[in-house]
Amino acid sequence: MAKDPLFPRPVDDALDASRRYGESIESNYAGAVSFLRRPYARSAEGFDVAVWGVPLDTSVSNRPGTRFGPRAIREVSTINVGDPTYPFQFDIFSELAVADTGDCSLDYGRVDQMPAAIEAQAAARLATGAHLVTLGGDHFLTYPVLKALVARIGRPVALVQFDAHQDTWDDDGSRIDHGTMITRAVREGLIVPERSIQIGIRTNAPQDCGLSIVDGLLAQELGPLATASRILGHVEDTPVYVTFDIDCLDPAFAPGTGTPVCGGISSSFAISCLRRLGALDLKGFDVVEVSPPYDHAGITALAGCTMAQMYLGLLAERKRMGKQIAP
Repeated sequence: MAKDPLFPRPVDDALDASRRYGESIESNYAGAVSFLRRPYARSAEGFDVAVWGVPLDTSVSNRPGTRFGPRAIREVSTINVGDPTYPFQFDIFSELAVADTGDCSLDYGRVDQMPAAIEAQAAARLATGAHLVTLGGDHFLTYPVLKALVARIGRPVALVQFDAHQDTWDDDGSRIDHGTMITRAVREGLIVPERSIQIGIRTNAPQDCGLSIVDGLLAQELGPLATASRILGHVEDTPVYVTFDIDCLDPAFAPGTGTPVCGGISSSFAISCLRRLGALDLKGFDVVEVSPPYDHAGITALAGCTMAQMYLGLLAERKRMGKQIAP
């Protein structure tokens, strides 16, 4: 069929679920907005990766707004479409079939039911065999997602946590709190604490729950290469879940978050560090705590998008080398 001069290129790639591979060529200011222009799909069946949003905003202890995080990350992600993902030297979507499976359905009037809803909907996506990448939403969501993942793979995971906060405050087992979910995950055997590590911590909690800590000052002294080396050496071959709280970055690079803390790493530090984690046995990823009402020019959402895109690059590289990426 001859190309119609009035329609010189395809539009709304996000609505074409048959398009599994390859970069989109849409203008970044037009078309339906999915994450990185990946096709929207109700089910992740037949895809390598299911991206979804969890617009959770009920457990923040400071400034709210994270319910708008997934939408903001998707919108700004169009800026990163059209060129091979830096710093990978190939089109990661030529290797990796990624679906945007929409958002978690939550009833705002039934807060007590939200953890179970997140867990169940994460489990449904994992049941298709897809690797799960989550856009948040406040950091509590990591706990129910971990529950679903551990049930899927049948064993606890190491946690690599980029964060300004330890999130290991005490919990009575029923709180919905973005500062206590790591405590619960350790107590319930979801996390292997002796193989888990937190990067960029710049606050103090009463307990560490056995996780190793590379605080903000030490991370700066080590630099991204040595920090990545420390992560690799600590986790070893344990299956690992990576959670990236955007407040790990200094507020200069991520002002749009609920509890910003000065002295954090830069976005380039984070990119360099993440780039070197492909040898890990990666089982899942989330980026959380993007709060658009406090953002400026979308730079926090862009940072969040970039961290998720880096993770997808690692998965594409692993698949290219014939390594298993399904959880």
